[in-house]
Amino acid sequence: MSNPLRIGVVGVYHETNTFAPVQTNWNDFQHCFTLGREAFMDVFEHTRTTMGGVIAASEEEKVSLIPGLYTSATPNGIVSEDAAQLILEQLTRSIAPDLDGMVVILHGAMVSEQCFDMESAILEAIRNVIGEQIPIAVTVDLHANLGAKMARLCNLLVGYDTYPHIDAYERGEEALHLLVRQIRGEIQPVMAIARPNMLVVPQKMITTKGIMKTIMEEAFQMEQDPEVLNVTVCGGFPYSDVPFAGMAFAVTTNQNEALAHRYAVKLANLAWSLREEFLVQEADVEQAIRLVMEAKEGPLILVEASDNVGGGAPADGTHLLPELLKLPCQSLIVIRDQEAVSIACQQGVGSEISCVIGGKSDNLHGKPVPIEGKIKLLFDGRYTHRGPYMKGTLAYMGKTAVIEVNQVTIVLTEERVPPWDIGHVESIGLSPNDFHLIVVKSAVAWISAFGPIAKQVIEVDTPGCCTTSLHRLTYQHVPQTVFPFHFLDKEHA
Repeated sequence: MSNPLRIGVVGVYHETNTFAPVQTNWNDFQHCFTLGREAFMDVFEHTRTTMGGVIAASEEEKVSLIPGLYTSATPNGIVSEDAAQLILEQLTRSIAPDLDGMVVILHGAMVSEQCFDMESAILEAIRNVIGEQIPIAVTVDLHANLGAKMARLCNLLVGYDTYPHIDAYERGEEALHLLVRQIRGEIQPVMAIARPNMLVVPQKMITTKGIMKTIMEEAFQMEQDPEVLNVTVCGGFPYSDVPFAGMAFAVTTNQNEALAHRYAVKLANLAWSLREEFLVQEADVEQAIRLVMEAKEGPLILVEASDNVGGGAPADGTHLLPELLKLPCQSLIVIRDQEAVSIACQQGVGSEISCVIGGKSDNLHGKPVPIEGKIKLLFDGRYTHRGPYMKGTLAYMGKTAVIEVNQVTIVLTEERVPPWDIGHVESIGLSPNDFHLIVVKSAVAWISAFGPIAKQVIEVDTPGCCTTSLHRLTYQHVPQTVFPFHFLDKEHA
């Protein structure tokens, strides 16, 4: 009997917002950091993550899975060069010898102080260890900014098909299965990439409706072609100011490069033909508050995407808070403020608290707001995702304080945690249905948690590093010929 195939798996996962006020450092990557098989399996086995999918598929294929380094950090600002170099050093040292293939789990929008294209730097470092002949399958997020170099450095590219991202597990499975097929000589993948020269904001990347659903359906139809191995739609991440930011399409076929190219170009042309449908309109703060007052039934979800934690924003935006404090309805908002949490912990549950909260990361996201309220709960900030988004993984908000001010429940956290799971609220003993209004600092991924209970959704336009009004951001590296810049210039002339 022959020995099982030896498949390595490593990953570095970070979505970098180059407009965010806080740099991402080495310590940020320690919250999710595994090295070696035992740690990898302990954290990710039986989770609905890419890593969980790779594990499950490796068992199905009866291959020997050999994990090296896996690390990720919450989306934030540019990765420090020290962190980038430490990651590359530890990653390359963690790769086992004599591998038959590798799965590399990446985001696709990681930027360091010295490198626009960290994914390519990671793959290049891996190639320097394993050589050019060992096949590599890469998984990426739907928000990847797909560089041509990155595509050249891998044999297979598999991206998420959903936003909110609820298919990470399946894409991990797919990547492992395709890699094994290539190693066994069953397929010979070739890839083509095409770009429509567009920046798209996350709100228009929802794959269950609208224009993105149309594009995904076309991609799925292409995957029915027996010569096509995978079609990956990358919506891109518009908050990484890099020359290759934006939407891209990668089509992988079995030895048919012309077909891959034709399909990729067809998708790019489709997206370009529908480009104006990717523009977003949001209510201003005054309009949003009026809609809240007019609504007879809640919960209403007030979406403040400009402070989207999952896009790298600081989560301490206060543009809405003064208005919430005036409302006569039960409202809920989560704000990251380590200083205020420390004060609350010192004073204790049941105490009255007087302090200023939020608006401490920079001037863009608002000013600190004075509050006087009562400390209702102190909590260690840990909960496990129960919903479809990253089910089974641990979320950590840091020390958490629940403060009641007038009719507003303010959840103050030490860490930035996106509202991707209903545990964001229920872990602190609150029921979403008890509130008329819930503010989510998210663009789209909140839907997997709060979508089922929302009676109405109001998207509000506030200043922030994840604004949908891209003309407000100062791009230095994305060409101004990219849509929608010229279009917006005309609109605001």
